[in-house]
Amino acid sequence: MSLAATADLVASAVTDGTAVLAFNVVTLEHAEGIAEGAERAGVAALLQVSENTVRFHGGRLAPLVSACARIAGQSSAQLAIHLDHFQDVTLIAEAIDAAAGLGITSIMVDAAHLSYDENVERTHGFVELGHRAGLWVEAELGEVGGKGGAHDFGVRTDPAEAASFAAATGVDGLAVAVGSSHAMTTRDAELDVALIRKLATAVPAPLVLHGSSGVSDDQLRLATEAGIRKVNVGTALNVAYTGALRESLAANPTASDPRRALGAARTAIADTVAELCRAVAPRPVPSGGAR
Repeated sequence: MSLAATADLVASAVTDGTAVLAFNVVTLEHAEGIAEGAERAGVAALLQVSENTVRFHGGRLAPLVSACARIAGQSSAQLAIHLDHFQDVTLIAEAIDAAAGLGITSIMVDAAHLSYDENVERTHGFVELGHRAGLWVEAELGEVGGKGGAHDFGVRTDPAEAASFAAATGVDGLAVAVGSSHAMTTRDAELDVALIRKLATAVPAPLVLHGSSGVSDDQLRLATEAGIRKVNVGTALNVAYTGALRESLAANPTASDPRRALGAARTAIADTVAELCRAVAPRPVPSGGAR
């Protein structure tokens, strides 16, 4: 199957009243495991690469993203390539310029750490550039915990401000702070579902939930019913990956071939992805608009 486009997958989720899951890729095994898990569940998904992961790979965007695009293009599931939490303006410009050649169909321009006016200005500028390159552009308003920000109501996204932000920037998707937090290894975050409903009513752009690894299946379903249309998952995959690695290496302390341990880690990711896909997006996303 050819690469899908993020805009089409999110549009299908909006029509169906469900959410498309977006999984963070750190290594090749992540990408392969995500594809396998989505195939098992029979749903569409996003493979997303963060700015931090690009820096982990020496600041080079193309190698891992190109591998993700090849894996997605050969998968029986509808998969699209997204760039997550890009803050560095030079890297954002590079990514937008290279997007078409690398199979990238969307990017998150993360300026939530700036003042509201600076966030609007930076986001608006890159939305214009991204749209000219055919990209679906996500931004963030409010401050999702776990990345140096507080985790209390005071930094949650205000519906009126979110509506103004969406209008001023023309953004295609908006990540909102509603009670989740990045890097959680337990699934006990309590989402403000009432706030999600208010945001969904106020904001014309689809809403995105970050920090979803710390959210239970039931809470994720409630969030989707309330209006979340893209669900980001990263830490849960890394917990599965590293857990399987530790178990395999402990069981084979003299092993020198890494493939057994990495294979177990890849399978653990696939299992996690399949379970989350079945819980959050149980219905297949219709095909169409593949790119």
